[in-house]
Amino acid sequence: MLKQAFARKALITYITAGDPSLAATEKLVYEFEKAGADIIELGIPFSDPLADGPVIQASHQRAIKNKVALADVFALVAKVRRKTAIPICFMLAYNLVLQYGLERFYAECRRAGVNGVIIPDLPPEEMKISDDQVGSIFLIAPTSTDERIRLATEKASGFVYLVSVAGVTGQRRELAGDLGELVARIKSQTELPVAIGFGISTPKQAAEAARVADGVIVGSAIVDLVGHKKLPAAVKLVASLRKALDAL
Repeated sequence: MLKQAFARKALITYITAGDPSLAATEKLVYEFEKAGADIIELGIPFSDPLADGPVIQASHQRAIKNKVALADVFALVAKVRRKTAIPICFMLAYNLVLQYGLERFYAECRRAGVNGVIIPDLPPEEMKISDDQVGSIFLIAPTSTDERIRLATEKASGFVYLVSVAGVTGQRRELAGDLGELVARIKSQTELPVAIGFGISTPKQAAEAARVADGVIVGSAIVDLVGHKKLPAAVKLVASLRKALDAL
């Protein structure tokens, strides 16, 4: 399911589940799909989200104030599945998975229709479970050694998440200049698609990254608009990103 999303340059859009509400999140899933998103990445609210900058951290706090928990997001996905089959990935802290129960978590992913899981604080060598129906997506940093890339790609399924710059998520003026080299290093060890995330916030940056990768992941720029309750503007941004990728 995830691999099929890369039939074209894939646009992966991140939103925090429950910000500003679960009803709004559901609506955005449908609207983003219409606007051209290929995969929806749902951030699961956590008090201390790893790898995330201030924009996404703030969105997690708003969702927590709304008392949104992992079980609520599973219910949301199950509801969404009545209307759309767009691939959905969770991005969440390993602590949330452990609290829920590892086997129970993956069983619920299958039941609800979650297609992939990104756990930033789970190294690939510590992955204790694999699931044929739920993709395991690992982050590869620009500082990763070839051995680290090998470990991540051996355990990965669905696609590979390349972090464009060292640090946390957030909008940036420029992307790293060696993205093509990084993608080549990854592709020398796997046939999985490579999507670039962290720092991509404009159509121009999305096109720049997609020239060397199979897809792009856009989060903070979208979450910032959602956080300011500019949902139509967020949908418009997704459409402009899609247009930029289709022009390649």
